[in-house]
Amino acid sequence: MAGLSIFSTHHLHPEVTEALSGIGAYRVASAPTPEAIVAESTGAEVIVVRAPIPAEVIQREQGLKALVRHGAGLDMIPVDAATDAGVLVANVPGVNALSVAEHVIWTALALLKRYPEVNTDLRARGWAAGRAHSDFGRELSRRTIGIVGMGNVGRNIARIAQSGFAMDVVCHTRSAGNVPESMRAVSLEDLLSEADIVVLCCPLTAQTRGLIDAIALERMRPGALLINVARGPVVVESALIEALETGHLGGAAIDVFDTQPLPFDHPLLALRNVILTPHMAGITEESMLRMGQGVVAETRRVAAGELPEQLVNPDAVPRYRQRFA
Repeated sequence: MAGLSIFSTHHLHPEVTEALSGIGAYRVASAPTPEAIVAESTGAEVIVVRAPIPAEVIQREQGLKALVRHGAGLDMIPVDAATDAGVLVANVPGVNALSVAEHVIWTALALLKRYPEVNTDLRARGWAAGRAHSDFGRELSRRTIGIVGMGNVGRNIARIAQSGFAMDVVCHTRSAGNVPESMRAVSLEDLLSEADIVVLCCPLTAQTRGLIDAIALERMRPGALLINVARGPVVVESALIEALETGHLGGAAIDVFDTQPLPFDHPLLALRNVILTPHMAGITEESMLRMGQGVVAETRRVAAGELPEQLVNPDAVPRYRQRFA
């Protein structure tokens, strides 16, 4: 195992760095940019992925065995190109689900209590101006939360919402048969019209791209909240901005955007009824360690000549075995 060359797009948790360094020659990109990744990944046998991987890296690196996602989402990896090249792709699903779920509950509470406006006005205009928002604060308990996507994140949100806040949970999912009896699986249209809080935690696919457009936003209840911890393109940003500016939506918490990093002149930055976070919903000290431990486990399997446990492209295996027989 000592000869394995491991390249990471980002610095990782210290314990994870130590473990990967024990598996082989470990190095980190000088910056998580396409240019640095292309220039500095030469000779890599395993790439730890926390930034988009250009397809040319996969095509160029004849010794590349695996791309291991430090997380669950696969939109940073050109999976088809990897499969065609016989490169294994693995991820670490579920380990940051609790962190994301807590983020959703935190932002929902903050929006209902009008924290963005309170914080801004208290600092800029004084005690009375901040306190003036308190009469319009609302409680989270016993409201209806609509969850789009019932994977690991959605199930954790539902559990906290139901057991912690006695909320009515409705969901829209491709796997309606797996929804607990205490929750209701409904159409997207019904979810949007019923929910006080709509949470997006679905994967970005051809079917979910632009899922929440102007028509969908119009279906939402006046004053409802939208929380997006999925991917930016699931929401049509221009339509969301209009719904917030007109007051149709009571607020939004957005962790993911069409363009990342978010430009300094983006219209969302000027709105008072939004909470914006830089794609950090799933990032905590605990989740980073868990994700890293998953990466270490999969890298060890590859180094030992085994297939990853969380292999997402099994069609790559015949070509992979031909390359590394």
